[in-house]
Amino acid sequence: MARTANKNGDGPIIIKKYANRRLYNTQSSKYITLDFLAELTRKDIDFKVVDAKSNEDITHGVLTQIIMDEENSGQQMLPVGFLKQLIAMYGDSMQGMVPQFLETSMDNFRKNQRQVQEVIETAITSGPFGHLAKQNIEFMRSAREALMPNLGNLSGKKPERDETVAELKQQIAALQAQIDKMAADRAS
Repeated sequence: MARTANKNGDGPIIIKKYANRRLYNTQSSKYITLDFLAELTRKDIDFKVVDAKSNEDITHGVLTQIIMDEENSGQQMLPVGFLKQLIAMYGDSMQGMVPQFLETSMDNFRKNQRQVQEVIETAITSGPFGHLAKQNIEFMRSAREALMPNLGNLSGKKPERDETVAELKQQIAALQAQIDKMAADRAS
């Protein structure tokens, strides 16, 4: 459940969207961007977007636009197969159940994400290849941070892409060298 963030703490921040597509934060009395709304979402701060003229709630469309912008920026998270399945559900007799199912599934995923990561890490790192598993986990964290930097960093500062790619290449080379060494040790 998103935190309330209105000045008097009793409701969501109201964002007005004008015909010229500009967004206005009524709490701070400033114009904002879709990136700002994405940050509010990541910080779990509740807001509502309304059409400035009609006062109609258009939050759904604005959130969909943020997802489209994220997907088009190269940070794709939604697999093509999932998108096709989702599209196929429109007009289906089960369409009404899909939103609640997706929302509940995502809520459960977010609640359990850290616990699952800890259990998996403990299980993997306690085995005979624990050292290599720990390195692989660190590699995956680095890759996740490089590919989706805003998940853990809400400052909005993104690492330089060329530096990130170079670091990933070095880590991949180091992992490949370790795998080669392990294969050679097994062969001997």
